[in-house]
Amino acid sequence: MAEQSREYELILLGATGYTGKLTAEWISANLPTDLKWAIAGRNAKKLQAVIDELAQQSPTRKQPSIETVELQKDQLDTLAKKTRLIITTVGPYMFYGEPVLAACAENGTHYLDCTGETPWHVDMIEKYHETARRTGAIIIPQCGLDSVLADMLAFAVSRYIKKTLNAPTLSVTMTLYDVKAGMSGGTASTAINIFDHYPLKKLGESMKPFAMSPLRPSNLSKTPKSSLFYRLLGLLNIPELGGVQTVGPMAAIDTSQVHRSWGLYEARAKERGSPALAYGPNFRFTEYMRAKSVLAGALVRFGFGLFGVLMAFPLTRMILKPLIKKFLIPAPGEGPSKESMKNDFVSYKALGVADTEKKEKVMGKLDCAHGGYMITAMTLSAAADLILRGDLGATEAGRMGGGLTTPAMLGEQYLDRLQEFGIKVSVGPSN
Repeated sequence: MAEQSREYELILLGATGYTGKLTAEWISANLPTDLKWAIAGRNAKKLQAVIDELAQQSPTRKQPSIETVELQKDQLDTLAKKTRLIITTVGPYMFYGEPVLAACAENGTHYLDCTGETPWHVDMIEKYHETARRTGAIIIPQCGLDSVLADMLAFAVSRYIKKTLNAPTLSVTMTLYDVKAGMSGGTASTAINIFDHYPLKKLGESMKPFAMSPLRPSNLSKTPKSSLFYRLLGLLNIPELGGVQTVGPMAAIDTSQVHRSWGLYEARAKERGSPALAYGPNFRFTEYMRAKSVLAGALVRFGFGLFGVLMAFPLTRMILKPLIKKFLIPAPGEGPSKESMKNDFVSYKALGVADTEKKEKVMGKLDCAHGGYMITAMTLSAAADLILRGDLGATEAGRMGGGLTTPAMLGEQYLDRLQEFGIKVSVGPSN
């Protein structure tokens, strides 16, 4: 990719949407002041309104340029050729994502998005991974709340075990320990529309733990077990993670992403003959959510199961969708107000087990004083900063030379940038 000859370093596509606007604000406030960037979309007037808001927040800073574009191949090819990196927040990605990703893969342009649509992600790997490897485009879907936090906490725990115990990692079990955050209309719309867009078989296959991994473990470690009482309720009791564990809202999405990171690192380690790069051949990741009581955990488990069953059948889906849209979710493009987000936070804990005879345990912790949409703005901006201004060649994503990769393949440099931006990660011995 002839990076230096391109007009821009970064183009943000979708800056007039809810998540896109937050991302534009974070880029403007936190990335280098000499960044050459633009915001892109269909409506120049709406884009100018975003720039006017950015100018009020950072009046001394040079503002981005405007690029108007439709989601058509010729226009997206032209846009991709103008920049080193495109961030797109235009979803649902199953409807609007492929043309943008394809343009980046084919034109050697790096790419970030914030999808949580695993079936779509699986399709994009199959269609464009080799194209991106050939052109040198580093493509990282799921670089927002889905699934940077899980991916990087699992990475941090594995690296700690490797450095302190000189051992591979057998398992990482993570829990959403505590959270306060709202939901945007775009996220909710995606969650209910995905059942219309994909057959149940496709959904089921793509949400399996290793659906996106290039490899499968030869000796897969077992998931945590609890007493019969907890198992009958679909729960676990893991004292190190706060007790009662129930289904995690993003568990299936995060699990497939973390296992793709494992598979890519494992494959790279085999290519280079360096097992120190990899998590470990028997690695397994699982994710849950801490419940305040057995009853609360059982109700959450039942609620998620009931929602899945009702959305699986066309008749009940047809009845429920208008009710959900009318009474339960914001309109697309809308989301929590900045005032309501002031006290948002997310906290995760992780239990890592070394693949040794003693099965030594370590604890990981991730905390951020923001909710999911601000976190997405932070994770996208941090990844862009590393790709554009960091030592990309020192990361496994950079060494791989291109392809559909993961946040964890940006390695410790990315972890450091997330820490600088306010996503605090720590790992230490289990007491």
